[in-house]
Amino acid sequence: MIRPPQPAPLPAPPDPQPAPRRADLPPSAAAARRPSSAGAVLAAILDHGPVARSTVARLTGLSPAAVTGHSARLLARGLIRESVRTTGPRGLGRPHIPLEVDTRRHLVAGAHIAVEHTTLSLMDLRGAIVAEDRQRHRGTAPHEVLRGLAARLPRLVAAHADGREVPVLGLATGQWVDPGSGVVVDHPRLGWRNVPARDILSAATGLPVHVDSHSRALARAEQLFGAASPRESMVLLFVGAVLDAAFVTAGAVHLGPRSAAGSVAHLPLGPEEPRADRSARPCGCGTANCLESEVSEPALLRQAVAGGLPVTVFRDLLDLALAGDPAAVALFRRRARLLGRAVALLLDMFDPEVLVVVEPGAGRLPECLADLREQVAARSRTCDDPARSVLPSSFTGSVLPVAGGAVALGALYADPLGPWSALPAVS
Repeated sequence: MIRPPQPAPLPAPPDPQPAPRRADLPPSAAAARRPSSAGAVLAAILDHGPVARSTVARLTGLSPAAVTGHSARLLARGLIRESVRTTGPRGLGRPHIPLEVDTRRHLVAGAHIAVEHTTLSLMDLRGAIVAEDRQRHRGTAPHEVLRGLAARLPRLVAAHADGREVPVLGLATGQWVDPGSGVVVDHPRLGWRNVPARDILSAATGLPVHVDSHSRALARAEQLFGAASPRESMVLLFVGAVLDAAFVTAGAVHLGPRSAAGSVAHLPLGPEEPRADRSARPCGCGTANCLESEVSEPALLRQAVAGGLPVTVFRDLLDLALAGDPAAVALFRRRARLLGRAVALLLDMFDPEVLVVVEPGAGRLPECLADLREQVAARSRTCDDPARSVLPSSFTGSVLPVAGGAVALGALYADPLGPWSALPAVS
């Protein structure tokens, strides 16, 4: 628990090992994907609080005695509190004292590793960002990046925690991540392979560390704190410097036997969307017309430079589009149309309740979201209402700080009396 600790010496980099298989992992790694009974109680309080214990029992299907027991333990750890408000008619027996999530005692720390920068954040137990710190990489060697994150965390806590304890750290990044072993299995854009990120960060910070892909983390954030809160069925498509996806079925995020589910970067897009420049280049997969080669941030930036726009980084291009520059807006609208093809395919493959697109054009330029949904309407065989089924991220503008914190909060809400059982009782 950060009060705050000093970074410990880091272990030596391991020799590359074969990618871990789910069969080699402890059973708890797969079982942790579903909420425990205590997690169901905490989630019901998150969704409906302040809420009476009797209502929590009805919402979760647990017995009143079980809810009372779980609530007592959650209260003792400072994860929930009894509200000052009471429920029920006055004068009819003992008043119901409702429960709500307690944001006064604990924060979680989150870290996100992108291709060009890292983001540290602090979040409260309702998913609100308390503080964030973003810095460009000075190098991409795994130990160097992780060492830098560990060194920055105590300063962020000291400046912004305001007396609240930080008992856990979540780490998110793109590409292939195994949450069971805490290993970044393969991140080609960073040049990372089989990096034991959880062990390195835990040794450096003294904290329990949870690791997952940013797509799965953001899917969990949508489940817990999103505008639509799609708990049971969802696909999330992340579009940035890398592209990947997450799939939620029956309330659980699907991992796959090797934790590799979500690799959609090289989906074929079909006949090429007209372009005014010659910036297309073959992707590592061997084609110039896959999803990553056409709509990733580096691809869009190349198209912008080839078209004569005065930009050097992706943020410059986004700022131009938000300011209404016609050429920049046209690039984002073309990207939205291409994304619409991929979204239609994913909708037809998985038939989710909603598909969330994490992409700044869809989130901040209404014409881009309209273009994307128009493509879905024209191409999907199963989606009859794109306006209802295809949604922008609930966290546009704060996606990366949310992702890291959501890994930690996902672990909390899945099993608040497990990984968090070391929390001291509160008075």
